[in-house]
Order: sequence, then structure tokens, then C-alpha cells
Amino acid sequence: MAQVSRRGFLKSTLAGAALAGTGGSIPAFAQKKSATDWVTLGNSGVKVTRLAFGSGTFSGRVQRQLGQEEFTKLVRYAYDHGIRFFETAEGYSTPAMLGTALKGLPRDSIRIMTKFGIRPGMDAEALRGKFDRARTDLQTEYFDIVLMHCMRTPTWRDDTKSAQDGLSEAKAKKVVLAHGASVHGLPALAGFPGHKWLDVALLRINHTGVRMDTPDARDTNDLGDVNKVVAAAKQIHAQGTGVLGMKLAGEGRFTNAEDRRAALKFVMDLGAVDAVTIGYKSTAEIDEAMENMNRALNG
Repeated sequence: MAQVSRRGFLKSTLAGAALAGTGGSIPAFAQKKSATDWVTLGNSGVKVTRLAFGSGTFSGRVQRQLGQEEFTKLVRYAYDHGIRFFETAEGYSTPAMLGTALKGLPRDSIRIMTKFGIRPGMDAEALRGKFDRARTDLQTEYFDIVLMHCMRTPTWRDDTKSAQDGLSEAKAKKVVLAHGASVHGLPALAGFPGHKWLDVALLRINHTGVRMDTPDARDTNDLGDVNKVVAAAKQIHAQGTGVLGMKLAGEGRFTNAEDRRAALKFVMDLGAVDAVTIGYKSTAEIDEAMENMNRALNG
């Protein structure tokens, strides 16, 4: 008969007791989800943290007013607390500020998304100029995500075909790893479901409709149609496009902390939004957003 050591006997006895107490299976402990988890955006292969650092509050005015030194401190605070996804746009006038704030950080430890304004029929040379300026401002050789900024018309898919081709070419050359578009208004949103060119879609979404999409292509103070935006988000996500949410705080209009918590809970519960971007002006706002998201993910 084989000899069994005292240590081996104790280990097998304890294991048997654990199995007996759980009906014969080892208990599984649910892994808590976090705002700083890395998630993959649809089928793009690009991984980002669930919570992004946005630099476009009121078209970047809030972040620009901080000045470079305070803005850099805020970016580094976010980085040190696990937020590694940073977004900007040429229209915000914050790309150079963000490039300075990120300077010196390992490029493979962060994800950068920028957005370009696109004119109908924009040619390849004009698009290359945008890439060159953005690479200089952001001090990077490549972008993780580039979006066509602020699609408004129902014909945007046809109007921006040359820009889409240019972005596809940039992706083939690995100047950009994923491309897509952001949307303002239900007329343009209707063109997002079914458009497989979109690796990533950036949508305005919260629980109340504040600063969300309406039938008007212009930005208005009318409440957006939450049900239509949610339905579109689910369709877009189901086709393999990564979905990012914005306007989670109603562009700063949710002055009640409960509304900000409810917005994140609503969006995270949809199962159709991979990550969200929020603009900040203080470390307290970063702390709150992280806490709200952690609570939403695990509540």
C-alpha cells in the first residue's frame, strides 16, 4: 500500500470537505469588474480601458482653461489611477495639450483616439495633412483610433466615401489601428447600423436624453430619443462595431451626483456599450467617475 504523507492527507481531506460543502463543485468567486479593465472594442482588436479621459468638454473649453500645467497634472493623475485611454479632436484645440501631457509615458501603455472634421469629398492630400498635424500635436507615430467627427446628415456614408477610403488606407499602413465615426442627430445615426466599415462608433447616450440625438441634425436643448439611440447602439454593437458612449454627464448638465451615477448604471447595464469617455476638470471628478463605474459594474 502506498504511503501517504501527513501533509498529503491533510490536503486531500480539506479538499474533500470543501467539495462536500458545495455539492461536489469548487466554489467560483466572481471577478469584480473595474473602470480600468482593458476591454476590446468590437471586432477591431483594439483594447482600451473602460473609462476614458476626455478632453472635449464644451468643445475643449473647460480643459483649455486649466492651462497646460494643471491639465498635465490631471492627465497624469488619471494615468496613475489606471485610466489609459485618452481622447481628443482637432476641433477641441486640445491635441497639443494632450501630447505634452502624455510625453514620456510608454506608448504601448496608453491608447489615443482623435477625431477629424471631414468635408464631403475630402481628398487624400487633405486627409494626410490632418494626420501629419495630429501626429505632431500628439507626439505619436500612430493612433489607436481615428474617427470622422460629428456626422450629422443622413447621406454621410456617401458624402465621406473618399475619407473612409483614406482611413482604410491609413489602417492598412498601421498609421491608425481602428477607424470609425461619431454622430450628432438621429438622421445621421440611422446610417450607422449595417455599415461594417465602422470599427468604432461614438454615440451620445445617457438615461434622460440630455444632449442626446434628436430628429434635428443641429445640436439643440431638446431631449433626445433615448429608446432610438439605445436600439441603434444594440444594432451597431451586434454587427461587431465597438461602441463608445459620450455625454454621460449630459455635457456637465447633471449637477446632481445621483444623475451621474444613474447615467453610468444605465449605460453599463445595456450590454451594448464597451467603454465611455468623460471630460474632467478636477481629480475629484475622476475619482467620482471611477467609483460610479465600479459601482455600476458590480452593483
